[in-house]
Order: sequence, then structure tokens, then C-alpha cells
Amino acid sequence: MFQKFTYSIILSGLTTGLFAQKIMNEGVITYQIAIESTKGEKQVASALNGATVTLFVTKDRSRTEMVSTPGTETTVFDNKTGTGYILKEYSGQKLMITTTKANWEQKNQSNSALKFTIDDNTTNILGYNCKKAVATADGKQYTVYFDPSIIIANKNYNNAFPQLPGLPVQYELSSGNLNFKYSLLKYSFEGILASKFDAPKAGFRTMTYEENQQLKRGE
Repeated sequence: MFQKFTYSIILSGLTTGLFAQKIMNEGVITYQIAIESTKGEKQVASALNGATVTLFVTKDRSRTEMVSTPGTETTVFDNKTGTGYILKEYSGQKLMITTTKANWEQKNQSNSALKFTIDDNTTNILGYNCKKAVATADGKQYTVYFDPSIIIANKNYNNAFPQLPGLPVQYELSSGNLNFKYSLLKYSFEGILASKFDAPKAGFRTMTYEENQQLKRGE
């Protein structure tokens, strides 16, 4: 009788743990960005500070929209077809950069290659019970606080940390002389219309990812 009662408690605890974890097969996640310049570029940091990033995600597709004072940048990728695009809308100019699976992997390589050490302790960040994960690469430290009770099914969205078993609640990224700190504003498990991932058919100058990289290098 005692054994049966004990097994019952253990099974109940396991079941509760399993049901406590939610899988986000489809949903919307919004972050706010705080930016600091490492070399006194206050004008750039000020223009981008307070920008929002909204992620629309399904199992196979993702759309990330960054809206800031200078303009909007949208990144879309389809895991099944291995194709995507990046829209840049700044100062009245509209550019669409097409991407392949190889381009996508190259673009997100730095995040995907990070080897995190996860702290066993739980820390309350923005009202969420989070685990702290730290990684170091190229002399830089990356810190991500994630909520292990929520799992994003699609691990291939822009700025993803596929190694971490949970929803990023707060994390920092470096780009040039700027440090970007992302803080979760809200999330929902709402359905996403398929048309949300459709590329615009007109109004944008189009180039490939390789052509855009050459343009950046001044080639």
C-alpha cells in the first residue's frame, strides 16, 4: 500500500512537470531593445534605443520585425523550402535581400555555435522564473536568461539560441561598437496567418545575400 502511494506521488509529480512546460508551435513574441555604445556613438545608440522586435513564429516559418526611429527591418525564413528574405526600409529606401539555407546558416552562425553553461539556480527576471546561460566566443561574453517552462518549437528563427531549452526572456548581443539588450515585453500563443510570411511582389529593390555582402565590403 505504501509503495503504491509513493509511486502515485512520484507519477503525479512527473505529470505535473510535464504539463507545466508549454510548447509554442505558433505564437507572437515581442522584445524591447536597450542599446549602449562602447565607443561613444551616442547618436546611433539614441536613434535605435527603445526599438521593438516582434517575432511571429510557426513550426516551420518565422518573421522577425525590428521597428526603430530610423526605419524597419524584417527577416523571414521558411525551414521547409530553405529560402527567405530580409527587408530594409530606411530613409525612404526599400531593399529586399533574398536568402538561401546556406546564407541563413552563415548569418546566424555566431549564435548557433555558442556553447552555453547553464546555472542550476533560478532567477526572477521581468517576472519570469529563469535559468541563466553564459557563453564566451571571440573574447565576448553572451548572457541569456530563459524561461524553461516555455519551449519555442521552431529553433531556426533570427537571433535564435537553439541550444537553450526555453524562451529567452532577456539577452545581450554585440554588433560593431553597439551592445543590444533585448527584454521580453509580452508573448502569446496566437495563430499566424500564412500571408504574414509572403514576400512583397513590388516596391523593393531586390538583390541576393551575396550581392549585399559585396556591397557592404565596397566591392
